[in-house]
Amino acid sequence: LQYGIVLDAGSSHTAMFIYKWPADKENNTGVVSEHSMCDVEGPGISSYSLNPPAAGTSLENCLNQALRDVPKEKHVGTPLYLGATAGMRLLNIADPQASDAVLKAVAATVKMYPFDFRGAKILSGEEEGVFGWVTANYLLENFIKRGWLGEWIQPQKKTLGAMDFGGASTQITFETRDTIENPRNEVILKLYGQPYKVYTHSFLCYGRDQVLKRLLSKLLQAESYQETASHPCWPVGYNKSLLLSSIYDSPCTGKERPSLALNTTITLVGTGNSNLCTLHVSKLFNFTNCSFSHCSFDGVFQPKVSGNFIAFSAFFYTVDFIQTIMGKAVHLPSDLKDAADTICATSWRELIQKAPKLEKRLPDYCAVSTFVYLLTTKGYNFDNHSFPNITFQKKAGETSIGWALGYMLNLTNMIPAEKPSSHKSMLYNYWVILILLFVVSTLTSLVTAICLLRRSKSSII
Repeated sequence: LQYGIVLDAGSSHTAMFIYKWPADKENNTGVVSEHSMCDVEGPGISSYSLNPPAAGTSLENCLNQALRDVPKEKHVGTPLYLGATAGMRLLNIADPQASDAVLKAVAATVKMYPFDFRGAKILSGEEEGVFGWVTANYLLENFIKRGWLGEWIQPQKKTLGAMDFGGASTQITFETRDTIENPRNEVILKLYGQPYKVYTHSFLCYGRDQVLKRLLSKLLQAESYQETASHPCWPVGYNKSLLLSSIYDSPCTGKERPSLALNTTITLVGTGNSNLCTLHVSKLFNFTNCSFSHCSFDGVFQPKVSGNFIAFSAFFYTVDFIQTIMGKAVHLPSDLKDAADTICATSWRELIQKAPKLEKRLPDYCAVSTFVYLLTTKGYNFDNHSFPNITFQKKAGETSIGWALGYMLNLTNMIPAEKPSSHKSMLYNYWVILILLFVVSTLTSLVTAICLLRRSKSSII
């Protein structure tokens, strides 16, 4: 086996994925799988802007696990990549020097390990979207798959669209035949000899954590920054005091920063009002300005959604909460809206009884469910016909869906532009041997049975 490691440095946390695949180079598809993973303790690396060395130190436990999970003789030949996403994109906007310092610190730590470190970089939103799309379709064998005799087959299946919902950004990526009116949203890929025209867009500041900060800012504005303000998306019975600095420490909210001192404390009291919550969450989108024939929101071009989609990351966790904790199925947009309304109307006491282990995230499920409803229906324009084509999923088989695998496949050239050679792989030879063994054993059994039958007849005579 060969191994590869990707550190997915997200805005809220970092995850390490170790991948494995058979060592023969004929297998350039359908065989890479997740060997193991590790969640780095603590926040994302962008949170260490005031103490960059700590960003590197935070990775050590997971890197030590990689030393154990990858066989020692494979360490030197195992490529290791670190990709940072929207949290670092935001830090790079706010403080480029701090961003560089954090990347240098994590690189310095990774270089202390024996793996083949191939750099730390900040991915663009478009890269994040496209690599997530590649991962999903690779794992579901929509590009190419191995036949039972070991030959490569290009299935006549359509690709899946991919929707990612992280901590600081959200991405939508799908293949389309429509004209892509904004060239910034068009990516042409050639994979295994097949061309793909893909639409992609990444919305910075529309990830879960940044949405919640922006929502708090809108609420405080509406209540004129009173010492005590109501929060219609928080459950009745829940309240919390916040420093203004915790809301306005991001480029996503910086333009709305009030003239008040940032060490001012404001107490927010949950009122569990679904209609008001929807009203305030909808203010996060701009559905009016559009200079193209179609837009999603904020003046961004988007062709009509088509085909099946897979929605992962926080999309999955939100819908999974609705289905497993709240006991509600989600098939249509109205189901998602009803579920959000039910969560908003559920008191803090009831929510804690239902899911005590989720206490940290529980107050925000009303707002996040409402946001996912508005994003998919009003934003991306999924309707009763297209919404059922979305599958909310975390993994394909035993491998996590996200940008990390697609990123590694691209950088290690594991997906060739040309069609794989049609000659049979090593697996084919094994099949031939097995079939021959089966034929020989069957013939031997038949000959033995005939001999025994003749002996028994002769003994009777």
